[in-house]
Amino acid sequence: MTPVLLVLNAGSSSLKFQVFEAGEGEDPGCLFRGLFEGLDGSARLLIRDSAGALVADETVEAPAPGHEAALLHVAAWLRANSRDLRLAAVGHRVVHGGLDFAEPVRVDAAVLEALERLVPLAPLHQPHNLAPIRILQRRLPDLPQVACFDTAFHRAQPEIAQLFALPHAMTEAGVRRYGFHGLSYAYIASVIAQHDPALASGRVVVAHLGNGASLCALRHRRSIATTMGFSALDGLMMGTRCGSLDAGVVFYMLREMKLDPAEAERVLYTQSGLLGVSGLSNDMRRLRALAASDPDARLAIDLFVYRIGRELGSLVAALGGIDALVFTGGIGENDAATRAEVLRGAAWAGFALDEARNAAGGPRVTCGPGPAAWVIPTDEELMIARGARAALDHARRQPAL
Repeated sequence: MTPVLLVLNAGSSSLKFQVFEAGEGEDPGCLFRGLFEGLDGSARLLIRDSAGALVADETVEAPAPGHEAALLHVAAWLRANSRDLRLAAVGHRVVHGGLDFAEPVRVDAAVLEALERLVPLAPLHQPHNLAPIRILQRRLPDLPQVACFDTAFHRAQPEIAQLFALPHAMTEAGVRRYGFHGLSYAYIASVIAQHDPALASGRVVVAHLGNGASLCALRHRRSIATTMGFSALDGLMMGTRCGSLDAGVVFYMLREMKLDPAEAERVLYTQSGLLGVSGLSNDMRRLRALAASDPDARLAIDLFVYRIGRELGSLVAALGGIDALVFTGGIGENDAATRAEVLRGAAWAGFALDEARNAAGGPRVTCGPGPAAWVIPTDEELMIARGARAALDHARRQPAL
């Protein structure tokens, strides 16, 4: 039987997954990729094979399945449709690894306990990431599981880039800049030289633009600075998140607007960003369709692009210049109009938009002798599969006590 790695990315109401061959040598090959959405209501399972063909489209009726039922449903489908596969290990996307986890790690009771202690640093993400780990530990205690972290890539940043101007005791208590989207940035760093070998040692800003959005400055393919900080709320304006915000606004919300902390958190995470400014949608595709006739849709787009330009300038300063800009993520990869607006705004840095290449989706979307801009699709799941395989190989090489 063929050993496979199952990669899981669990959210509050969805479970994304991919199944990879676990063999040695080349990168793990993806056999299936799927999405179980609507875990808090009417649920739907979609699965595609390695060629992208839809092989499953199932509706799961009430009651809402939750993560455990979703895992069991996916496992049952795989058993029924892929009888020659043997589950060898599971890799998990975990948003927060804190200061202790800078590499993928095999999960045991002590590791899980440490990750649970990080829940207050990522309360809207970490509990959902950890839920499948606990479920599988209970149901399949001998199955190897590996956690791969969105924060880990940024642990190599200079210490000064990780600090807030706060009392030392607060820094020691963990209030510092962690950065996120690290799995996406690590993937881009691993392939950037395939597009231009000089960029392996160059100054690159990667724009991960989607419902969650951030920028990361790379030098020698290592993180130098990033726009997200203590939480995934910081930095760029996003689909439903406000991005950088004067902390005094939060005090005003609590004191003058009489919001309790949970209400204020909900506003900043789920009612702001593109959705909050437009009053219409957090979907850039819909806002683009409405922009010509709806001034609020246009305003939301303009603010999104403006914030990218502001933050891009700060990262160019941190790098001391720029050799390339990489667009990735759902908006970065697919929205030519956003790329064009960002690049026109960055003409001061030497970017010269190539309209035809940009409309075609790249991969290079600039012309002339200045810095280049590229469109490179990210692959966080492949990074998790790589990390899981590496962590298991490392564990097998360790001498027995």
